[in-house]
Amino acid sequence: MKVLIADKLSETAVQELEASGLKCLMNPDLTAESLAEVIAPYDVLVVRSTKVKKETIEAGKKLSLIVRAGAGVNTIDLETASRLGIHVANCPGKNTAAVAELVMGLLIAADRRIADCTADLRAGTWNKKLYSKAAGIKGRTLGVIGMGSIGTAVTVRAKAFGMKVAAWSRSLTKEHAEELGILYCSLPEDVAKLSDAVTVHLAAAPQTEHFISGGFFDAMKPGAVFINTSRGEIVDTEALKKAIREKGIKAALDVYENEPSAAAGEFTDKELAAAITGTHHIGASTEEAAEAIADETVRIIREYHNSGNPPNTVNLRGKSETDISLVVRHFNHVGVLAGVLDEIRNDGINIEEMQNSIFEGDKAAVCTIKLDDMPSDQLISRISSAPNIINVSVK
Repeated sequence: MKVLIADKLSETAVQELEASGLKCLMNPDLTAESLAEVIAPYDVLVVRSTKVKKETIEAGKKLSLIVRAGAGVNTIDLETASRLGIHVANCPGKNTAAVAELVMGLLIAADRRIADCTADLRAGTWNKKLYSKAAGIKGRTLGVIGMGSIGTAVTVRAKAFGMKVAAWSRSLTKEHAEELGILYCSLPEDVAKLSDAVTVHLAAAPQTEHFISGGFFDAMKPGAVFINTSRGEIVDTEALKKAIREKGIKAALDVYENEPSAAAGEFTDKELAAAITGTHHIGASTEEAAEAIADETVRIIREYHNSGNPPNTVNLRGKSETDISLVVRHFNHVGVLAGVLDEIRNDGINIEEMQNSIFEGDKAAVCTIKLDDMPSDQLISRISSAPNIINVSVK
Protein backbone atom coordinates (compact mmCIF):
# COMPACT_ATOMS: atom_id res chain seq x y z
CA MET A 1 0.00 0.00 0.00
CA LYS A 2 1.37 3.41 -1.00
CA VAL A 3 0.74 6.57 1.04
CA LEU A 4 1.11 10.14 -0.24
CA ILE A 5 1.47 12.77 2.50
CA ALA A 6 0.73 16.13 0.88
CA ASP A 7 1.43 18.23 3.98
CA LYS A 8 4.03 18.11 6.76
CA LEU A 9 3.79 15.14 9.12
CA SER A 10 6.38 14.20 11.71
CA GLU A 11 9.26 12.02 10.54
CA THR A 12 8.47 9.67 13.41
CA ALA A 13 4.97 9.12 12.04
CA VAL A 14 6.35 8.39 8.59
CA GLN A 15 8.83 5.91 10.06
CA GLU A 16 6.04 4.15 11.97
CA LEU A 17 4.00 3.79 8.80
CA GLU A 18 6.97 2.42 6.87
CA ALA A 19 7.70 -0.01 9.72
CA SER A 20 4.17 -1.34 9.13
CA GLY A 21 5.08 -2.24 5.57
CA LEU A 22 3.70 0.87 3.86
CA LYS A 23 5.54 2.89 1.23
CA CYS A 24 5.36 6.62 2.02
CA LEU A 25 6.19 9.79 0.17
CA MET A 26 5.94 13.12 1.99
CA ASN A 27 5.78 16.17 -0.26
CA PRO A 28 4.50 19.29 1.55
CA ASP A 29 5.08 21.40 -1.57
CA LEU A 30 2.13 19.84 -3.39
CA THR A 31 -0.81 22.14 -4.08
CA ALA A 32 -4.50 21.52 -4.69
CA GLU A 33 -3.77 21.77 -8.42
CA SER A 34 -0.61 19.62 -8.58
CA LEU A 35 -2.11 16.80 -6.46
CA ALA A 36 -4.17 15.56 -9.39
CA GLU A 37 -0.99 15.06 -11.44
CA VAL A 38 0.71 12.71 -8.95
CA ILE A 39 -2.09 10.89 -7.09
CA ALA A 40 -2.63 8.01 -9.53
CA PRO A 41 -0.31 5.35 -7.96
CA TYR A 42 -1.32 5.99 -4.33
CA ASP A 43 -3.83 4.11 -2.19
CA VAL A 44 -3.92 6.61 0.69
CA LEU A 45 -3.72 10.41 0.69
CA VAL A 46 -2.95 12.43 3.84
CA VAL A 47 -3.67 16.18 3.84
CA ARG A 48 -3.77 18.91 6.41
CA SER A 49 -4.51 22.27 4.77
CA THR A 50 -4.19 21.26 1.10
CA LYS A 51 -7.57 21.10 -0.63
CA VAL A 52 -8.63 17.82 -2.23
CA LYS A 53 -10.70 18.68 -5.28
CA LYS A 54 -12.93 16.58 -7.50
CA GLU A 55 -10.18 16.38 -10.14
CA THR A 56 -7.71 14.87 -7.66
CA ILE A 57 -10.14 12.27 -6.39
CA GLU A 58 -11.16 11.24 -9.90
CA ALA A 59 -7.49 10.98 -10.90
CA GLY A 60 -6.75 8.68 -7.96
CA LYS A 61 -7.49 5.41 -9.70
CA LYS A 62 -6.13 3.39 -6.73
CA LEU A 63 -7.19 5.87 -4.06
CA SER A 64 -9.33 4.30 -1.33
CA LEU A 65 -8.67 6.45 1.76
CA ILE A 66 -8.20 10.18 2.34
CA VAL A 67 -7.06 11.19 5.84
CA ARG A 68 -7.53 14.77 7.01
CA ALA A 69 -4.78 15.31 9.57
CA GLY A 70 -7.09 17.54 11.59
CA ALA A 71 -10.78 17.79 12.41
CA GLY A 72 -12.62 19.72 9.68
CA VAL A 73 -13.15 18.03 6.31
CA ASN A 74 -14.60 21.02 4.42
CA THR A 75 -11.44 21.16 2.26
CA ILE A 76 -12.22 17.71 0.82
CA ASP A 77 -14.82 17.03 -1.89
CA LEU A 78 -16.87 14.55 0.13
CA GLU A 79 -19.52 14.18 -2.55
CA THR A 80 -17.01 12.90 -5.12
CA ALA A 81 -15.24 10.69 -2.57
CA SER A 82 -18.56 9.11 -1.54
CA ARG A 83 -19.64 8.63 -5.16
CA LEU A 84 -16.42 6.72 -5.87
CA GLY A 85 -16.49 4.67 -2.65
CA ILE A 86 -13.44 6.34 -1.09
CA HIS A 87 -13.23 6.56 2.70
CA VAL A 88 -12.60 10.01 4.21
CA ALA A 89 -11.38 9.96 7.81
CA ASN A 90 -10.35 12.73 10.20
CA CYS A 91 -8.65 13.23 13.57
CA PRO A 92 -11.32 14.81 15.78
CA GLY A 93 -10.47 16.28 19.16
CA LYS A 94 -6.70 16.20 18.71
CA ASN A 95 -6.36 19.98 18.33
CA THR A 96 -8.83 20.87 21.08
CA ALA A 97 -6.33 22.23 23.59
CA ALA A 98 -4.42 24.20 20.95
CA VAL A 99 -7.51 26.01 19.65
CA ALA A 100 -8.89 26.65 23.15
CA GLU A 101 -5.57 28.20 24.16
CA LEU A 102 -5.61 30.50 21.12
CA VAL A 103 -9.16 31.61 21.92
CA MET A 104 -8.06 32.81 25.34
CA GLY A 105 -5.00 34.46 23.82
CA LEU A 106 -7.12 36.30 21.25
CA LEU A 107 -9.60 37.36 23.91
CA ILE A 108 -6.94 38.96 26.07
CA ALA A 109 -5.10 40.38 23.05
CA ALA A 110 -8.28 42.08 21.82
CA ASP A 111 -9.20 43.44 25.24
CA ARG A 112 -5.70 44.76 25.97
CA ARG A 113 -4.92 45.70 22.34
CA ILE A 114 -1.66 43.76 22.49
CA ALA A 115 -1.09 43.72 18.72
CA ASP A 116 -1.53 47.50 18.43
CA CYS A 117 0.73 48.06 21.45
CA THR A 118 3.42 45.94 19.86
CA ALA A 119 3.12 47.65 16.47
CA ASP A 120 3.49 51.11 18.04
CA LEU A 121 6.40 50.00 20.18
CA ARG A 122 8.22 48.61 17.16
CA ALA A 123 7.56 51.88 15.34
CA GLY A 124 9.14 53.80 18.23
CA THR A 125 5.86 55.18 19.62
CA TRP A 126 5.17 55.16 23.38
CA ASN A 127 1.48 55.73 24.23
CA LYS A 128 0.73 54.39 27.70
CA LYS A 129 -2.33 56.62 28.09
CA LEU A 130 -4.05 55.17 25.01
CA TYR A 131 -3.34 51.54 25.86
CA SER A 132 -4.15 51.78 29.56
CA LYS A 133 -7.87 51.40 28.77
CA ALA A 134 -9.19 47.82 28.94
CA ALA A 135 -12.28 46.12 30.34
CA GLY A 136 -10.48 43.09 31.79
CA ILE A 137 -12.05 39.64 31.64
CA LYS A 138 -12.51 38.59 35.28
CA GLY A 139 -16.21 38.63 36.16
CA ARG A 140 -17.19 39.22 32.52
CA THR A 141 -19.46 36.88 30.54
CA LEU A 142 -18.05 34.82 27.69
CA GLY A 143 -20.62 33.58 25.19
CA VAL A 144 -19.87 30.25 23.50
CA ILE A 145 -21.63 29.29 20.26
CA GLY A 146 -21.16 25.55 19.78
CA MET A 147 -20.38 23.27 22.71
CA GLY A 148 -18.41 20.50 21.08
CA SER A 149 -15.00 19.47 22.40
CA ILE A 150 -13.40 22.86 21.67
CA GLY A 151 -16.29 24.93 22.98
CA THR A 152 -16.29 22.86 26.15
CA ALA A 153 -12.51 23.24 26.55
CA VAL A 154 -12.83 27.02 26.14
CA THR A 155 -15.50 27.03 28.84
CA VAL A 156 -13.16 25.33 31.29
CA ARG A 157 -10.40 27.84 30.60
CA ALA A 158 -12.72 30.85 30.77
CA LYS A 159 -14.01 29.78 34.19
CA ALA A 160 -10.40 29.40 35.35
CA PHE A 161 -9.95 33.08 34.44
CA GLY A 162 -12.93 33.95 36.64
CA MET A 163 -15.37 34.45 33.78
CA LYS A 164 -19.05 33.56 33.62
CA VAL A 165 -20.12 31.51 30.61
CA ALA A 166 -23.35 31.61 28.59
CA ALA A 167 -23.73 29.07 25.79
CA TRP A 168 -25.88 27.89 22.92
CA SER A 169 -25.47 24.66 20.99
CA ARG A 170 -27.87 22.41 19.13
CA SER A 171 -26.93 19.58 21.47
CA LEU A 172 -26.84 21.57 24.72
CA THR A 173 -29.64 20.97 27.23
CA LYS A 174 -30.53 22.93 30.35
CA GLU A 175 -29.53 19.94 32.44
CA HIS A 176 -26.09 19.61 30.86
CA ALA A 177 -25.51 23.37 31.12
CA GLU A 178 -26.31 23.15 34.82
CA GLU A 179 -23.82 20.30 35.22
CA LEU A 180 -21.15 22.45 33.54
CA GLY A 181 -21.99 25.44 35.71
CA ILE A 182 -22.88 27.66 32.76
CA LEU A 183 -25.96 29.60 31.62
CA TYR A 184 -28.13 27.86 29.01
CA CYS A 185 -29.43 29.99 26.12
CA SER A 186 -32.15 28.77 23.78
CA LEU A 187 -31.08 31.03 20.90
CA PRO A 188 -27.67 32.22 19.61
CA GLU A 189 -28.93 35.82 19.80
CA ASP A 190 -29.57 35.37 23.53
CA VAL A 191 -25.88 34.56 23.94
CA ALA A 192 -24.98 37.72 22.01
CA LYS A 193 -27.19 39.91 24.23
CA LEU A 194 -25.75 38.58 27.49
CA SER A 195 -22.07 38.41 26.65
CA ASP A 196 -19.11 40.77 26.93
CA ALA A 197 -17.24 38.51 24.49
CA VAL A 198 -18.42 35.75 22.13
CA THR A 199 -16.43 32.85 20.67
CA VAL A 200 -17.73 30.66 17.83
CA HIS A 201 -17.10 26.90 17.55
CA LEU A 202 -19.24 25.46 14.76
CA ALA A 203 -18.37 23.01 12.01
CA ALA A 204 -18.43 24.21 8.42
CA ALA A 205 -21.53 22.92 6.62
CA PRO A 206 -24.12 24.31 4.20
CA GLN A 207 -26.46 25.06 7.11
CA THR A 208 -23.78 27.01 9.02
CA GLU A 209 -22.67 29.28 6.16
CA HIS A 210 -23.07 32.88 7.42
CA PHE A 211 -24.66 31.47 10.58
CA ILE A 212 -23.26 34.53 12.34
CA SER A 213 -24.67 37.49 10.43
CA GLY A 214 -26.28 40.91 10.88
CA GLY A 215 -28.96 39.86 13.36
CA PHE A 216 -26.38 38.29 15.65
CA PHE A 217 -24.11 41.35 15.60
CA ASP A 218 -27.11 43.63 16.18
CA ALA A 219 -27.77 41.70 19.40
CA MET A 220 -24.20 42.05 20.70
CA LYS A 221 -23.27 44.68 23.26
CA PRO A 222 -21.43 47.74 21.87
CA GLY A 223 -17.67 47.26 22.27
CA ALA A 224 -17.94 43.52 22.93
CA VAL A 225 -15.24 41.14 21.67
CA PHE A 226 -16.05 38.71 18.83
CA ILE A 227 -13.75 35.69 18.32
CA ASN A 228 -13.80 33.15 15.49
CA THR A 229 -11.33 30.25 15.34
CA SER A 230 -13.66 27.76 13.61
CA ARG A 231 -14.20 28.46 9.90
CA GLY A 232 -14.31 31.75 8.01
CA GLU A 233 -17.47 31.03 6.03
CA ILE A 234 -19.51 30.72 9.22
CA VAL A 235 -19.33 34.52 9.63
CA ASP A 236 -20.79 37.10 7.24
CA THR A 237 -17.69 39.26 6.83
CA GLU A 238 -19.54 42.31 5.56
CA ALA A 239 -21.90 42.19 8.53
CA LEU A 240 -18.90 41.91 10.86
CA LYS A 241 -17.21 44.94 9.25
CA LYS A 242 -20.40 46.92 9.76
CA ALA A 243 -20.53 45.89 13.43
CA ILE A 244 -16.91 46.96 13.87
CA ARG A 245 -17.63 50.37 12.32
CA GLU A 246 -20.99 51.08 13.92
CA LYS A 247 -20.89 49.26 17.26
CA GLY A 248 -17.19 49.23 18.05
CA ILE A 249 -17.09 45.43 18.08
CA LYS A 250 -13.54 44.22 18.76
CA ALA A 251 -12.97 41.32 16.38
CA ALA A 252 -10.28 38.71 17.02
CA LEU A 253 -10.04 36.23 14.15
CA ASP A 254 -7.94 33.22 13.16
CA VAL A 255 -10.06 32.24 10.13
CA TYR A 256 -11.50 34.23 7.24
CA GLU A 257 -13.77 33.95 4.24
CA ASN A 258 -11.68 33.44 1.10
CA GLU A 259 -8.43 33.15 3.03
CA PRO A 260 -5.38 31.97 1.02
CA SER A 261 -5.46 28.20 0.49
CA ALA A 262 -1.65 27.90 0.55
CA ALA A 263 0.60 28.27 3.58
CA ALA A 264 1.90 31.57 2.19
CA GLY A 265 0.14 34.10 0.04
CA GLU A 266 -1.55 37.51 -0.08
CA PHE A 267 -4.36 38.43 2.30
CA THR A 268 -6.49 40.72 0.18
CA ASP A 269 -9.08 42.04 2.65
CA LYS A 270 -7.07 45.06 3.82
CA GLU A 271 -10.11 46.74 5.38
CA LEU A 272 -10.75 43.79 7.67
CA ALA A 273 -7.07 43.29 8.50
CA ALA A 274 -6.75 46.91 9.61
CA ALA A 275 -9.66 46.63 12.05
CA ILE A 276 -9.02 43.35 13.90
CA THR A 277 -6.67 41.37 16.07
CA GLY A 278 -5.76 38.56 13.70
CA THR A 279 -3.74 35.38 13.33
CA HIS A 280 -3.06 33.24 10.26
CA HIS A 281 -5.34 30.18 10.73
CA ILE A 282 -2.91 28.72 13.28
CA GLY A 283 -5.43 27.44 15.82
CA ALA A 284 -4.21 23.86 15.63
CA SER A 285 -0.57 24.75 15.06
CA THR A 286 1.19 23.70 18.24
CA GLU A 287 3.71 20.91 18.70
CA GLU A 288 1.37 19.17 21.15
CA ALA A 289 -1.49 19.17 18.61
CA ALA A 290 0.78 18.16 15.72
CA GLU A 291 2.07 15.14 17.63
CA ALA A 292 -1.44 14.05 18.66
CA ILE A 293 -2.73 14.42 15.09
CA ALA A 294 0.26 12.52 13.66
CA ASP A 295 -0.32 9.65 16.10
CA GLU A 296 -4.00 9.49 15.17
CA THR A 297 -3.18 9.58 11.45
CA VAL A 298 -0.85 6.62 11.89
CA ARG A 299 -3.53 4.73 13.84
CA ILE A 300 -6.16 5.32 11.14
CA ILE A 301 -3.90 4.15 8.30
CA ARG A 302 -2.64 1.13 10.22
CA GLU A 303 -6.15 -0.03 11.07
CA TYR A 304 -7.19 0.44 7.47
CA HIS A 305 -4.17 -1.54 6.28
CA ASN A 306 -4.92 -4.36 8.70
CA SER A 307 -8.71 -4.55 8.52
CA GLY A 308 -9.95 -2.48 5.59
CA ASN A 309 -12.09 -0.42 8.00
CA PRO A 310 -10.57 2.98 8.85
CA PRO A 311 -11.75 4.55 12.13
CA ASN A 312 -13.25 8.06 12.16
CA THR A 313 -14.74 7.72 8.68
CA VAL A 314 -17.01 10.71 8.07
CA ASN A 315 -18.70 9.83 4.76
CA LEU A 316 -20.30 6.46 5.43
CA ARG A 317 -24.06 6.36 5.34
CA GLY A 318 -25.72 5.98 8.72
CA LYS A 319 -26.91 2.60 9.86
CA SER A 320 -29.41 0.96 7.56
CA GLU A 321 -33.02 1.67 8.46
CA THR A 322 -34.22 -1.66 7.10
CA ASP A 323 -35.44 -4.17 9.69
CA ILE A 324 -35.31 -7.14 7.32
CA SER A 325 -32.48 -9.50 8.28
CA LEU A 326 -31.77 -12.78 6.55
CA VAL A 327 -29.83 -15.02 8.97
CA VAL A 328 -27.92 -17.88 7.35
CA ARG A 329 -26.19 -20.50 9.51
CA HIS A 330 -23.78 -22.45 7.33
CA PHE A 331 -20.75 -24.69 7.30
CA ASN A 332 -17.55 -22.71 6.84
CA HIS A 333 -16.66 -23.84 3.32
CA VAL A 334 -15.45 -21.95 0.26
CA GLY A 335 -18.20 -20.56 -1.98
CA VAL A 336 -21.14 -20.99 0.39
CA LEU A 337 -21.83 -17.29 0.79
CA ALA A 338 -21.14 -16.63 -2.88
CA GLY A 339 -24.05 -18.93 -3.70
CA VAL A 340 -26.30 -17.17 -1.18
CA LEU A 341 -25.47 -13.75 -2.64
CA ASP A 342 -26.12 -15.00 -6.17
CA GLU A 343 -29.61 -16.16 -5.16
CA ILE A 344 -30.37 -12.79 -3.54
CA ARG A 345 -29.13 -10.94 -6.63
CA ASN A 346 -31.26 -13.12 -8.94
CA ASP A 347 -34.34 -12.01 -7.01
CA GLY A 348 -33.44 -8.34 -7.51
CA ILE A 349 -32.97 -7.62 -3.79
CA ASN A 350 -30.23 -5.26 -2.65
CA ILE A 351 -27.95 -5.96 0.31
CA GLU A 352 -27.72 -3.07 2.80
CA GLU A 353 -25.30 -4.60 5.33
CA MET A 354 -23.66 -7.96 5.93
CA GLN A 355 -21.71 -9.56 8.79
CA ASN A 356 -20.30 -13.08 8.89
CA SER A 357 -19.12 -14.56 12.20
CA ILE A 358 -17.20 -17.84 12.48
CA PHE A 359 -17.56 -20.08 15.54
CA GLU A 360 -14.70 -21.69 17.45
CA GLY A 361 -13.26 -24.67 15.63
CA ASP A 362 -13.83 -23.04 12.21
CA LYS A 363 -16.53 -25.56 11.31
CA ALA A 364 -19.60 -23.31 11.22
CA ALA A 365 -20.54 -19.68 10.80
CA VAL A 366 -23.55 -17.39 10.88
CA CYS A 367 -24.12 -14.62 8.35
CA THR A 368 -26.61 -11.80 8.99
CA ILE A 369 -27.63 -9.99 5.80
CA LYS A 370 -29.79 -6.86 5.92
CA LEU A 371 -32.00 -6.62 2.81
CA ASP A 372 -33.95 -3.74 1.31
CA ASP A 373 -36.93 -5.98 0.55
CA MET A 374 -38.61 -9.03 2.06
CA PRO A 375 -37.26 -12.29 0.58
CA SER A 376 -39.85 -14.59 -0.96
CA ASP A 377 -40.57 -18.08 0.35
CA GLN A 378 -39.11 -19.44 -2.88
CA LEU A 379 -35.81 -17.56 -2.31
CA ILE A 380 -35.54 -18.86 1.26
CA SER A 381 -36.29 -22.37 0.03
CA ARG A 382 -33.56 -22.21 -2.65
CA ILE A 383 -30.97 -20.96 -0.17
CA SER A 384 -32.02 -23.55 2.46
CA SER A 385 -31.65 -26.44 0.02
CA ALA A 386 -28.17 -25.43 -1.14
CA PRO A 387 -25.16 -27.54 -0.01
CA ASN A 388 -23.53 -26.66 3.37
CA ILE A 389 -26.51 -24.57 4.58
CA ILE A 390 -27.56 -25.45 8.15
CA ASN A 391 -30.53 -23.12 8.61
CA VAL A 392 -32.09 -19.98 7.11
CA SER A 393 -34.43 -17.57 8.91
CA VAL A 394 -35.80 -14.05 8.53
CA LYS A 395 -35.73 -11.74 11.56
